[in-house]
Amino acid sequence: MKISIGADHGGFGLKEAVKQSLLAEGHEVIDHGTNSTESVDYPDYGEAVAWDVVNGVADRGVAICTTGIGISMAVNKVRGARGAVCHNEDAAEFCRRHNKANVICFGQKYDTPYMAAKMTKIFLETEFEGGGRHDRRINKIAKIEGTSD
Repeated sequence: MKISIGADHGGFGLKEAVKQSLLAEGHEVIDHGTNSTESVDYPDYGEAVAWDVVNGVADRGVAICTTGIGISMAVNKVRGARGAVCHNEDAAEFCRRHNKANVICFGQKYDTPYMAAKMTKIFLETEFEGGGRHDRRINKIAKIEGTSD
């Protein structure tokens, strides 16, 4: 699977750990940076990851900042991107199973490298359940943003 990943300075360390985990599992990784702890702006990295996913350059995305909140806001401004902040395995599963998330977002302040790698693995392996209420809700989100899913 091809994964787009990006983080600001507040998520740099966790990005590097998740990236190594993805590579070890045999995934192809598109790394949008940042590549240090020097201060940068999270919207730049969230947007880059989201565009990769929406345009089919990557199958899924991982976006990381200090809390996961700011970068998820940036991800979700790109039409067709569905970024979900996850801090536990259940959320990583259900953001895919019920919400068809295509970008998982983490906060380095809250998520350890071990847990982020584990949640990413769950996120990548979980399929959208679809059907009935789930399709209906995803279609409503698409309608709000003026896209079709």
